[in-house]
Amino acid sequence: MTLTLKKPAAGTIPIHLTDRASFAGHASTLPPAARQWLQTCGFSGAPDTWALVPGPDGEVQSAWAGVRSASHPYALSVLPKALPEGRYRLGDVGLRADPQAAAMSWSLGAYAFARYKAPKRATAELMLAPGLESTRGALLAATIAATRDLVNTPAEEMGPDELAQAVKKVARAHGAKVREVVGDKLLEAGFPAVHAVGRASTRSPRLIELNWGNPRHRRLTLVGKGVCFDSGGLDIKPADGMRWMKKDMGGAANALGLAALIMATKLPVRLQLLIPAVDNAIAGNAFRPGDVFRTRKGLHIEIGNTDAEGRVILCDALAYGAEAQPELMIDLATLTGAARVALGPQLPALFTRRMDLGRDLVDCGLALHDPLWQLPLWKDYHGSIESDIADIVNTGKGPMAGAITAALFLDDFVPEGMDWVHVDLFAWNDAARPGRPVGGEAQAIRTLLAYLESRFAKAD
Repeated sequence: MTLTLKKPAAGTIPIHLTDRASFAGHASTLPPAARQWLQTCGFSGAPDTWALVPGPDGEVQSAWAGVRSASHPYALSVLPKALPEGRYRLGDVGLRADPQAAAMSWSLGAYAFARYKAPKRATAELMLAPGLESTRGALLAATIAATRDLVNTPAEEMGPDELAQAVKKVARAHGAKVREVVGDKLLEAGFPAVHAVGRASTRSPRLIELNWGNPRHRRLTLVGKGVCFDSGGLDIKPADGMRWMKKDMGGAANALGLAALIMATKLPVRLQLLIPAVDNAIAGNAFRPGDVFRTRKGLHIEIGNTDAEGRVILCDALAYGAEAQPELMIDLATLTGAARVALGPQLPALFTRRMDLGRDLVDCGLALHDPLWQLPLWKDYHGSIESDIADIVNTGKGPMAGAITAALFLDDFVPEGMDWVHVDLFAWNDAARPGRPVGGEAQAIRTLLAYLESRFAKAD
């Protein structure tokens, strides 16, 4: 047990929080021996540092932890794997901890993807008094961990069917309904673009749909890109580019995580989650560069490159989602390398037709340390994705503005006047930070949840 929401028992070791600015004042309240010990250890309250203070018997009497702020979502994340095994509680000396941040940061600091390899040691346990805030922090951490697990699972065990099973597991927990359209039935049901991308795999493509909530509430649609493995298709990726393509369903994992939070917090919305799930594989019936397909919306798309498959499956899902006329539609997708070149791995690219909506989301992300950054949906670049033989082509005419032209492609499948947010994310940590090990990541779902809570807080 890493986090226990229970009144701390006797004998638990206190953890006192401090920062550089406050440490001298906090240390002045300690006995001289403890002050001298912390000085000898070189502890100064720097973020993500810690020190143990022994008692007269040599046992650990207390721990001190340096934080950026006591409300930072990763304030305690360095501690669970660093402190000796045992039970700890938040101390009453130093900064006052935020219960939500404490629960979330401690739980994520203990996170490891342990499906195939057991951790080398047990983590330290934090006992935290139960309450609304600590419970919410634990919920956020559990959802983020589940999202990471989906992205980290190898494609061998996370294909379209397994992704559907993950959606059904979440649905059962919240009383939601799930339906699937699988294989050639995609053609009958009006999802030809999803079928075209996934038809070459031995694992059948599908459209996964979850519905939840009171029909009288305002509609919210989430769409997640579910490419369970992306070989690049006939425009095959090089080995380095293919190595981490198990994570190309990161948009679907994040959309499912956000849906789970919406249902767990009982947000008063009529929720629809759509995940087009495919493998982009190579076989004799693989879709080809130069092919033209009619989409659900009726637009014909030319395939310029089979490695730009994500927008092809999303276009059918977006068109379908729009048919229910939701008040807001959000899609999340590991869509372009261009977004990573522009913003790096930590900043998902945000696109929306409304500048005020974009600013609200950016401000919310900065406040929550769960950032997005807005890029323009620059209509003048639409000519780069116009085809000579079809309505639109899935690749631009050059390497510039790749994230923008991909967003413009999706924009063609969302009705004018509809509120729509497109998030082009990485869903991966390529370098470790406290609470954020290398591997799959949940990005922007805390920010999106907070925005949705502010927008849909009251039922109709």
